[in-house]
Amino acid sequence: MTTPRDLLIIAMDTGSGSPVEQGELSLALAGAEVIDLLSAEAVRLDGDRIVPGHQNAPADRLLEQAAASLVREEPYESVTDWLWRRGRGLSVAYQAELEADGQLVRPRRQGISFRAGQLVLADSPARRRAADRRAADEPVLITLAGAVGVGGKRTEDAPDVADDVATVLAAVSDALVELASVRQRRAIEDAAFDNIWRGGGG
Repeated sequence: MTTPRDLLIIAMDTGSGSPVEQGELSLALAGAEVIDLLSAEAVRLDGDRIVPGHQNAPADRLLEQAAASLVREEPYESVTDWLWRRGRGLSVAYQAELEADGQLVRPRRQGISFRAGQLVLADSPARRRAADRRAADEPVLITLAGAVGVGGKRTEDAPDVADDVATVLAAVSDALVELASVRQRRAIEDAAFDNIWRGGGG
């Protein structure tokens, strides 16, 4: 399993009535991909730029896809630009992968599986491994999970990680703040627009 897959499992395994937003989760998954590629030496950072390395990505279809989509010409791509580009729809892609692997299933009723039913986590070794990583308070996984609202509030404490990993985590945090700002601005604009149509604009 990979950090993005473990993050998705943890996000879906919270037992909370407040599911993680797809946009936030997608940004965090894109950050988790960079961190796994750093760990595999498939990339390195030059400042905040993602530089392709000489090693192959871990044996995971989506991580291999991520590595194949790296910008391979100078000045390369910043971590922030990667998050927004790679993150688009990424949570849906990872959910589809987990479903294809049997990690996500649809509830069955009287022996019938309903395709329209909500996907739920299967009781699997992958789910237990993700839970073990969370219980062990692994800094990267806990920080990413906390950033999207899983496992409590976001913390301002810097995790004990390598500098390159810290750079990625900081970029994820900044992107999440930007996403929240954009959503708030759109909500205000939509409310003002509705107010005009209701005759409240003058």
